[in-house]
Amino acid sequence: MRRSQPRRGRAALWGTALLALGAAAVTATGFGFQNDDGSADAHSALPPATAEVTKKTLVDTRTESGDLGYASARTVNTRLNGTVTALSATGSTVKRGKALYRLDDDPVVLLYGRLPSYRALSTGVEGADVEQFEKNLWALGYRGFTVDDEYTYATGTAVKEWQEDLGLAETGTVEESRVVYAYGPVRISAHDAEIGEDVRPGAAVLTCTETERAVTVELEASDQELARKGTSVDVELPNGKTIRGKVSEAETVIEAAEKEGDEAETKLEVTVVLLDEKELKGLGLASVDVVFTASRRKDVLAVPVASLLALSEGGHGLEVVEGTTTRILAVETGLFADGWVEVSGDGLTEGMKVGTAS
Repeated sequence: MRRSQPRRGRAALWGTALLALGAAAVTATGFGFQNDDGSADAHSALPPATAEVTKKTLVDTRTESGDLGYASARTVNTRLNGTVTALSATGSTVKRGKALYRLDDDPVVLLYGRLPSYRALSTGVEGADVEQFEKNLWALGYRGFTVDDEYTYATGTAVKEWQEDLGLAETGTVEESRVVYAYGPVRISAHDAEIGEDVRPGAAVLTCTETERAVTVELEASDQELARKGTSVDVELPNGKTIRGKVSEAETVIEAAEKEGDEAETKLEVTVVLLDEKELKGLGLASVDVVFTASRRKDVLAVPVASLLALSEGGHGLEVVEGTTTRILAVETGLFADGWVEVSGDGLTEGMKVGTAS
């Protein structure tokens, strides 16, 4: 279970607020009943210090631990029978047209696309998967055909040239088991089979990820509002630097019970992509802090938390300083964040001077 820090400006700031309210209780008691406008009668005892009512944007944040790694891990399973004769090295990057691994010394090749390879392609076959394959073939330098959704005789001729260069039988037919599609280059993160191992269809051969760096964060299932796709976050690195990130995916996962009798837990697994990977130079896998914005209040009136008073008749107030006298003005509180609190009330204006703890 990853560490979860309390929201800044809620639990922590309420503790500060209670101390301020307790210290101010004597000051706020004894002023008698409030006037109709929510203020109390003026008096001449000035507070030890003052602050101004300020219009500002308050941001309540929540910090969670995350794991810095790479985006979108996936396991590559073979669809062939054979002996593993080669595996791309862990940590290496495999690009379009290159072999991910070899079975019986024949390559299984990486191509780019969103559709998986689900059928053999040969002359007369039509569909979006044909166009996806033809785009890859064209990008690899094999030409003489029209890139469209129809696999023609000309496509088959180009495929034979491709197969010859790969050392495969020149059949002109693309076997679905011979290619693996990914959105782009992949990074090999682990080997799930060993060289020399006999494998059967469905066996895991290797695990790969995208080459893009990413942070994975585990949240409670109820935190979906906190991590919507596209939400901006701050990522605090072990080297003390902070970089911006963006939520690219938030997936609900069920974690199995650790022991018999326990219930399975539903969690939210959040992937954060980083907007400036240059700052990650020299960092491998690492633990980082991800700062989510829990609440934001734009252009509200706010005062330091230490300015709040606990009124004897209930609620909160501010000690408004006017020259050499003060009066108590009842206010309602809103968001607490970074030592400030949102306040509102009749007669409250920006620039007003209020008492605060020294």
